[in-house]
Amino acid sequence: MSTEKKKLLFIVEAMGGGVFTYIVELANELVSKYDVYVAYALRKQTPADYSKYFDERVHLIKVENFKRSIDIKSDIKAFLEIRRIAKDINPDIIHLHSSKAGALGRMAFNGRKVPVFYTPHGYSFLMKHHSSTKRLIYKIIETVCGKRRCTTISCSEGEHKETLKINKRATYVDNGINVSELQEYIEKTQVNKDTNSEKQFTVFTLGRICEQKNPALFNEIALKLPDIKFLWIGDGDLRDELSAPNIEITGWMSRREALNRALSEDVFVLTSLWEGLPIALLESMYMKKLCIVSNIIGNQDVISTGRNGFLCENANDFVKYIENAKMGKYSILIDNAYADVINKYNTQVMARRYSEIYVKSLDIVEKANIRSIYTSIGRVEE
Repeated sequence: MSTEKKKLLFIVEAMGGGVFTYIVELANELVSKYDVYVAYALRKQTPADYSKYFDERVHLIKVENFKRSIDIKSDIKAFLEIRRIAKDINPDIIHLHSSKAGALGRMAFNGRKVPVFYTPHGYSFLMKHHSSTKRLIYKIIETVCGKRRCTTISCSEGEHKETLKINKRATYVDNGINVSELQEYIEKTQVNKDTNSEKQFTVFTLGRICEQKNPALFNEIALKLPDIKFLWIGDGDLRDELSAPNIEITGWMSRREALNRALSEDVFVLTSLWEGLPIALLESMYMKKLCIVSNIIGNQDVISTGRNGFLCENANDFVKYIENAKMGKYSILIDNAYADVINKYNTQVMARRYSEIYVKSLDIVEKANIRSIYTSIGRVEE
């Protein structure tokens, strides 16, 4: 294979929250080996200075017609737009991120001469706030698109198992975080340490206040523990569901501001209804926070109850583990969670695994092209 850098095109509709962090970290890790392009759409939670998060060598291209929901007119325009972008770039590899980009991209590209990959970041048909009819439609779309020549790369083993039910052309690479960058943030961040020995014990979460994150359950837990402070770092359309008097909502914050708040608090909880493999969870594990999370795909792939955190079925489970944490138990679990991130859930491991998959796919395409050439020559000689 040529030593010239191969062109890698990411197409991502949902560039906000954990997906944004994932795209930034993966692009920045791979840019030394590949010529990386990111075709993206903005969301409310996308940082205003998002371009500054990327290595200056990463090429950013805004897709004007991406919309989160199904919109036939906009979807057709987006379909044509990403085809035009790919034609202009002429990539060697295309990697689609999120359901919308995955559906349009798998229809737009046939995967014969250019390998195509798709990472769902949480399947729409597993999103419990949708009606059963809507979830069925999403599953049918995934099943139909799964017949295209494209390899699905899930971001956790649990998501991979769901993929195999609809598509056998699949593998998985665990999400990871940039521990070196996070450590720099931690060292530069002024941790808000209260000199008062009676500082209130605080439980926190981080992310968008939306159906996926299940703010109603977070609120229920807070109501059951009125003497404990609860903190939601972020904002969103469902902030009114966080009505318990002991809950503070910070609103949207910069990454450094968010870390500053998180570092000074005690326990991380995640009440989500569904996840891919949550970045906020991995970051909290690295920051040595006890992690108490809902028992769902994604969380299950990282947390093992009693070893490195706790999985919960209901509000009472959360309450029990939070109360025990307040008494100072579970330090060994925190150490185990930190070690897991260092050894497994980091961007260097993640990027190396993706690169191995990309290289293998390029070798297959190159060999197929060579066979095609020889076949053509043989036909001419005949």
